[in-house]
Amino acid sequence: MIDSGPTQARSTAAPAGQLDIVRRMSLGVAVALLVQYALGMVVNLYITVPARDHGGGILTAAGRAFANGPAAVAVHAGLGLLLIIGGISLVVRSVRSRHRPLIWLSAVSLLSILGAALNGAAFVNSGGNGASLGMALLTGVALLCSVLSLYVLSSSARPR
Repeated sequence: MIDSGPTQARSTAAPAGQLDIVRRMSLGVAVALLVQYALGMVVNLYITVPARDHGGGILTAAGRAFANGPAAVAVHAGLGLLLIIGGISLVVRSVRSRHRPLIWLSAVSLLSILGAALNGAAFVNSGGNGASLGMALLTGVALLCSVLSLYVLSSSARPR
């Protein structure tokens, strides 16, 4: 008699193609975070957010960054929005791969990117140094998660 009941083991291994996509996306997010970090330093050191842009909410701050802000601020905000989309996509791909360390790392990375965006909105609203520091530190956490994802992926690809 052939046993096809609940005792039959299911494969939970992620398809190799799915992990390859996550690897490429993690590298892309890491590079984008480095570019964003550099743009953030330029904005912090050389650009002054106009006083008329202070005050308002998160969406107001994003709109003002695009509409009224200097070009470097607009590019910084635009890349931040792309990073949010990339972070969401990375979480979805990691969940589909069923690779628990990748799921955790991509989720923490996305939360860090979202936190940095909130600090960015606070910076546009107030120009405070604390918001700028928050952006920098959370970008560093997101970058660390992306690099650790690449390490985890490289160690899981090795034959055992």
